Amino acid sequence: MKTFLIMVKRNTKLFFKDKGLFFTSLITPLILLVLYATFLSNVYKDSFLKTMPEGVIIPPKEVINGFVGGQLMSSLLAVSCVTVSFCSNMLMVQDKVSGAHKDFLITPIKRSTMAFGYYISTTISTLIICTVALGACLVYVGIIGWYLSAVDVLLLLLDLFLLVSFGTALSSVINFFLSSQGQISAVGSIVSSCYGFICGAYMPLSSFSQGLRDVIMFLPGTYGTSLLRNHAMAGVFKEMGNYLPESALSAVKDAVDCNLYFFEKQVDISTSLIVTCLSVVVLIAVYVLLNVLSNRKIKNKR
Repeated sequence: MKTFLIMVKRNTKLFFKDKGLFFTSLITPLILLVLYATFLSNVYKDSFLKTMPEGVIIPPKEVINGFVGGQLMSSLLAVSCVTVSFCSNMLMVQDKVSGAHKDFLITPIKRSTMAFGYYISTTISTLIICTVALGACLVYVGIIGWYLSAVDVLLLLLDLFLLVSFGTALSSVINFFLSSQGQISAVGSIVSSCYGFICGAYMPLSSFSQGLRDVIMFLPGTYGTSLLRNHAMAGVFKEMGNYLPESALSAVKDAVDCNLYFFEKQVDISTSLIVTCLSVVVLIAVYVLLNVLSNRKIKNKR
């Protein structure tokens, strides 16, 4: 245990000591918040108004702003929890590039201790950065329209931890196969540019074709995004219930992926939670298996 804690401390300190990597990871979610608020807020407002049937009373501006703020916040956090995890987990690959990984292998440190040391330190670093991003989002929502309860904020923190665990497990599995700086840059660019689309953060699934929606529903990140959506917008939906009929409110939830459908069957929040948790467990199991097989391969060579 002492060796494990030393590895976690060492990896965490190295991440925060690398000012370029740390500030890039920290500033990226804040820049995304500014870009989302600047360019996407009007798009989200227009999309909301288009879903309103004729003759329905439009909610006040403050409610619409709260709706947009919740959508922006959930989109930002859904992407950041995964992309920042990849940035934080780059140390695992950098140790291979620098030769530090080989140095560890000739010491009495167990390979499992090394593997989980990377995982826990990445989780800690990513949680710190994403919590700061959540704080900035809450400030933004507080300015434009606050409808969150204390329970909603606590659930958002739980979602944050769950999505960070998922992002760290996913990055650990992928980064296990990387061994050069060029591969790090390539994977980072692919994840940053593509993940937001395939998890439904940048564009709601309702805007995709039915076939593509069915495919994306097999990806666990979709369910994590839906969890954030539901908890970030629960309060504003409750307020909207004072102005909109149930059918119109349901249509709005469908439009922003608060209501997910797996082959026409609606997926409830508890199912989304179970799918996300199981995804974390499966990815961690794959990560453990990869390390076990790699350790056996090394022993056979000896």
